[in-house]
Amino acid sequence: MSWLKGMLQKEPPEPTDPIGTVVIGNLHPDMMDTPKEMVRKALKRAQFKTVDLGKGVSPSAFAVKAKEVAADIIAVSVNLTPAKNNLEKLMAAIESEGLTGKVVVIIGGAAVDKEDADKIGALFGKTKEEAEGLAKKVIAEKHSKNK
Repeated sequence: MSWLKGMLQKEPPEPTDPIGTVVIGNLHPDMMDTPKEMVRKALKRAQFKTVDLGKGVSPSAFAVKAKEVAADIIAVSVNLTPAKNNLEKLMAAIESEGLTGKVVVIIGGAAVDKEDADKIGALFGKTKEEAEGLAKKVIAEKHSKNK
């Protein structure tokens, strides 16, 4: 029942002074919105600006939007094996937009694990709490490099 409680929680307010920007969505052809929504709300409550691309998002759309909004993180929900097969295309799209080393990719979902994340150079979060913790760590590391 805790998942239901999570879904019924009100939409968090937009952060007034966001600590970072996250582009989030379900990688094509994944249409399972619930896990992504839980992570998006957790990130928003943690004071991240979230740019939700929705469901069935193409690899190039993630990269183009991340460049457009100067995102710190791309958070990708992968709940279907066909979506998992698009992870390499996502990384290629990020490279083609010149974002390699500028944006961190965090993946999660039923179809992926830490090994999949390691294979593409991404971080893996199993739960919304892990995703939030990873995102905060990414921002902390970015700030320490810029000092």
